[in-house]
Amino acid sequence: MKKKSSRLDAIKMIISSTEIGSQEELLQALGSEGFNLTQATLSRDLKLLKVAKAANTNGKYVYVLPNDIMYKRSSHQSAGEMLVHNGFISLQFSHNIAVIRTRPGYASRIAYDIDNRECPAILGTIAGDDTIMLVLAEDVTHDAVRAFLSEIIPNVQ
Repeated sequence: MKKKSSRLDAIKMIISSTEIGSQEELLQALGSEGFNLTQATLSRDLKLLKVAKAANTNGKYVYVLPNDIMYKRSSHQSAGEMLVHNGFISLQFSHNIAVIRTRPGYASRIAYDIDNRECPAILGTIAGDDTIMLVLAEDVTHDAVRAFLSEIIPNVQ
């Protein structure tokens, strides 16, 4: 069974990438992403996430999230693809500095995850909207940093 935090992220991704009008539709979408849950659990999750219903441009009522830039409806990827990619675009190095490029709105979340892992190879991070700068400790190999980051960002190469 997948973790609650992963399920909540999947709900956010599905709602932000697809127009979902009922809990049944959302349960089906979650099922196709590998989440098996009851309607009661989904109802509690929707309340926790403060999901509401609002009319779309066609007048159909669909689920919407509170204003959160990370989950704006702009992608045609499945929720699973978005969770795996986590907004990551690229990683580049220049001596003891690494720069991570992300989709708009993702940088602070990824930097937060990096900071909370307390890697001695990374002295600190600075995050903007779509860019993270990492200051690396002296004599740390780029491969070691890349290996550490791959634990947080699965598609780092």
